[in-house]
Amino acid sequence: MRMKLWLVVVGLISSFQLGFGQTYKTATEVGFYGGGSYYLGDLNHHEHFTNSNAAFGLVYRYNLSTRHSLRVTAFYGSVYGNDADAKTAALVNRNLNFQSDIFELAIGYEIDLFKYRITDMKYPISPYFFYQVAYMRMNPTTTYNGNEIALQPLGTEGQGTSLSTKRNYSLNQITIPLGIGIKMNLKKGVALSFEYGIRKTFTDYLDDVSRSYVNTAVLGTENGPLAATLSNRSLESSYGMNRGNPNNKDWYSFYGVMLTFKPFKYDICKDMKGN
Repeated sequence: MRMKLWLVVVGLISSFQLGFGQTYKTATEVGFYGGGSYYLGDLNHHEHFTNSNAAFGLVYRYNLSTRHSLRVTAFYGSVYGNDADAKTAALVNRNLNFQSDIFELAIGYEIDLFKYRITDMKYPISPYFFYQVAYMRMNPTTTYNGNEIALQPLGTEGQGTSLSTKRNYSLNQITIPLGIGIKMNLKKGVALSFEYGIRKTFTDYLDDVSRSYVNTAVLGTENGPLAATLSNRSLESSYGMNRGNPNNKDWYSFYGVMLTFKPFKYDICKDMKGN
C-alpha cells in the first residue's frame, strides 16, 4: 500500500511540473521538520499541547507561483493519553492508558497570504495556510504489568466477537491535515517556517476507546483473559458508565519548525527555455 501511495505522489508532482512549468516561475524546496505531536480524544478531551512527544519529518515544496505551492510531507511522531492525569474522578477511575506511533504521508496545497519566493529577498516572508489529504498508520498500545501490549488485536470493545457487529478497526487511516504557519527567508534559497497543523481523522480508535464496556466473561472466553482484563481496568465499579464517546472522532496534531532550501542554483524553467 505504501508503494502505491508513493507512486501516486510522484505522478502528481510530475503532472504539476509539466502543467505549470512553462507558465509560472517555479522553485523546488526540500527540507527537514522538527517539533511535537499530541492528540485529542477520549483520553484527552480539550487540552491542546498536553502530553506532547517529539516529532520529525521531511518536506517537499513545489512553488507554482508566488502565492501557491504543492507540498508533500512525511511526518513521524507519537501520541499518548493516561486517565491517571485526568482532572475528574470518573476518568481517573476508568484507569485506561495508551500510546501510538504515527506515520503520516500527506500531499496538498499551501497558500501564501503575501507574495513569497525562496529565491528572492524582495518577497522574503509570508503567513500561509495549508490543506492536505494524508495516509496515516497508527498502532495503539497500552502499558500493563511493565509490558507494552498492542490493543487492536484484542478487540477490547468486543470487535470481532459475538458481543459486537464490528470487526477490528483498521490501523491504516485517511486523515485531513489543516494548518497555518509563517515562512521567512534566512538568505536567498534558504527558508525557515513555523507551523501548526491539526488532523481530522475518521476513526474513534486512535486511543482504542470509543463505545461501551462489554461483558468481560464472554470477551475472555472468545478473545482471551488479557482482552477481558484490558477492556475494563476500572479501579472501582464501572456499572452504568460508558467507556468512551462514539460521537466524537479522534484528532491529532503536528507542530514545529521546517528548514527548507532550494537545491538548484538556477530556475528550472529558465534552463528549459534556454535549451
